[in-house]
Formats: sequence, structure tokens, C-alpha cells
Amino acid sequence: MNRRIFLANLLCTLGMVCCTDTPSKPMHNTSRKPIHILLRSSWQTVNIGDIAHTPGMLALLEKQFPNAEVTLWPNLLSATVENILKTRFPKLKIAKTKNEQQAALENCDFFLHGSGPGLVGWAEAKLAQEAKKPYGFAGITLLDEELNKYRDLLAGAKFIFTRETDSLTALCKAGISGPKIGFGPDATFALDIRDDVAADKLLKEYDLKEGSFLCAVPRLRWTPYWEIYPETEKPNPPKSAINEAFAYPDHAKLREAIIAWVTETGMRVFLVPEMTYQVPRLKPLLYDPLPNDIKPSVAVLDRYWLTAEAASVYAKAAAVVSFEMHSPIMAVAAATPAVHLRQPTDTRKGQMWRDIGLENWLFEIDNSTGEEIATRVVEIGKNLSLACQIAQNARDVARRRMAEMVAAIC
Repeated sequence: MNRRIFLANLLCTLGMVCCTDTPSKPMHNTSRKPIHILLRSSWQTVNIGDIAHTPGMLALLEKQFPNAEVTLWPNLLSATVENILKTRFPKLKIAKTKNEQQAALENCDFFLHGSGPGLVGWAEAKLAQEAKKPYGFAGITLLDEELNKYRDLLAGAKFIFTRETDSLTALCKAGISGPKIGFGPDATFALDIRDDVAADKLLKEYDLKEGSFLCAVPRLRWTPYWEIYPETEKPNPPKSAINEAFAYPDHAKLREAIIAWVTETGMRVFLVPEMTYQVPRLKPLLYDPLPNDIKPSVAVLDRYWLTAEAASVYAKAAAVVSFEMHSPIMAVAAATPAVHLRQPTDTRKGQMWRDIGLENWLFEIDNSTGEEIATRVVEIGKNLSLACQIAQNARDVARRRMAEMVAAIC
């Protein structure tokens, strides 16, 4: 048993809160009438990780409740993302309008809040509570302020599964009684959508050989939503100043890993984004400062991409190293080794890497040197078969936990 999960569960027990540890066997709905699940998810489409939450959860529901009727209550979906979802899940219903959403809430048997960085859909969960619908939270990070602000909402849930044990510990300390609680990883670990045609075309275009390249993903310490949504978000000078101060030193450590990978393994590197804002920053942060003898071995994606294409590329990569969290999760979902570089401004979600047994592939960026990161990345490149087995073991841990999480619906 993971020591941190054991301690979190012990705290739950001492606090007299129901908290499980041993994953249960998958359960299937056996009633004649198919269960109707209303999934609140799809928070935004400018991040391939936020897109990935939904198909990951839908894949879990499909496996656990093959006869269920599932309706998605999303934020605004792009036509392309909607097509990705409908192609993989042709029976999926999507409630886009207020009338459709109200009807879906009235007709559902269970309201499920999907994976996310917090209680993103708290308002809709509150509607479910007021309508006396059973509801639960699956694979979420909880912030301390949310534990206080939404205490009654959380207490009324059938279950709360946090996607890392830092949130689980905080939930236990808050003493919220009533729901079943436990560790349930981000549903992105269950992602199975692919676009191999697009990925193969991309590999050919950038002279990348399957199984022989490293994907590297940048991130500023604060996501500049004022750039992404200038019509609604105001500039944030303090956060911009932090981004400017740490962008170069943070990515200098990642560049050390890139240089070492090329030099010591002889394999190529592919610089790719997880969010839209990162596309114009790939070259200045990661490519331009590289030594001239390294640059010919490094390719730069010159556009944003979507989850299916990215998932296929990560599946074909030798490894992934990323400041973002969901590219590593997507990689491990395909049993591809992935190193996560965690910045202190990020949420608790990085703890997931420790929780599923990948603590050696997690680096707190302020407490790590570029040399340490480079050494670990090269170790992976020099023994890919062992690294892939480690990634597969971690994926198996996540899958067992997710099975328990979804089984708690009924």
C-alpha cells in the first residue's frame, strides 16, 4: 500500500469519516431500466488536458455501466472537440441549452461532477442537491477555501474522490462527514481516444521515428488567461511579473534535459504545447537558447493540437517531460514514461505522481537542478523497456482506483 494513501486513510478513520483503500471489483448496473448519468465536465478547450477529462470519464462509465444513458453537461464546446467526443462515444447526449440541461437534471438518476482542478461545477452540483438527486465528485482537487465555502454541498454528496492524497488529507482534516471518500485519480488516466493518422502524418513531417523521440512541454508559473480570453479577463501584472521572472530559469532546467537526451541517447526531441498560449513560447523558451549543434535534433510544433492527436503522439513517443500535468497523464495512460516538473504555483495535483508510484519521475522545480532532471530523463531513454514497465504499473494502479471510484455511483 502506498504510505501516503495509508496515512490519509488513517486520518479519515480517526476523524470517523468513511474512507476506503482496497479497490472494489467493477460493478455493472443490473436493473432493467438503464441508469441515466448526468456528467458535468468539459471545462474548457484551450487545454488538451481539460478536454481529456471528459473522454476519460466517459470511457470509465462505458466500461462500468455499459448500458447506461450518459448525458454530458459541458461548458462551451468547439465543433471539433464535440466531434471527437461523438466519434468515440456515438450514444453520448450533450445538453447544450438551458432547457436541455434542466431536462437532463430532472431525468437523471445520478449527477456526476467529473475530474477538474476544484469544484468547477459547484453551481450545477448545488442544483442537483436542491433537486434531491444523488450526486458525487470524481477525481477532483480540492482547495482549502472550497472545503469551507462548499462544506454543506460536499457533505451532501454520495461520494468524494480526490485525485491526489493532499486533497484527501485536507478533506479528512476538515471533518466533513456523510459521503464515502477516497483517492480516485484524474479520469484522464482512462483516456483511450486516438488519431493515429494525424500522428503518423506529424511524425513524418517532423522526421520523428516512433519510439525514438522525447516530447517536451513548457509552462509559465501562472496560466495567462488574460491573453487567452482578453475579452473577459483583465491583465494581471503581479502574475505576469512572476511569469517573467521564472520563465527563463525554469525552462533552462528543462533545456538541460533536452541537451542531455540528444547528446547521450542520440534521439530527437519534439517541443509541443498543452495549452494554446504555449505555442508562440516554444521557440523562445526552449528552442532558441539551445546550442547550435543540438538544434538540428529538435523539432518545434508550430500550432495548437487537440487531445486525440496529442494522445497518439505521446503513445508513439519514447518519453515525455513536462511542466504541465496532463501531458504526463496522457502519456502514462498509453504506458509511455513521463517526468513531471512541478512549479510551486501549481495546485496539489502533482501529488498524483507520488500516489501512483512515480515519485522518482516528479521534480519540484525550485528544489531540483537541471542536472538532476537530465540524469533521470536520460536514465529513462537508456532503459526504455524498464521505464515503460514502470509507467504501465502506475497506469494499473490508477485504473484500479478509478474502477472503485466509478463503482461508487451505485
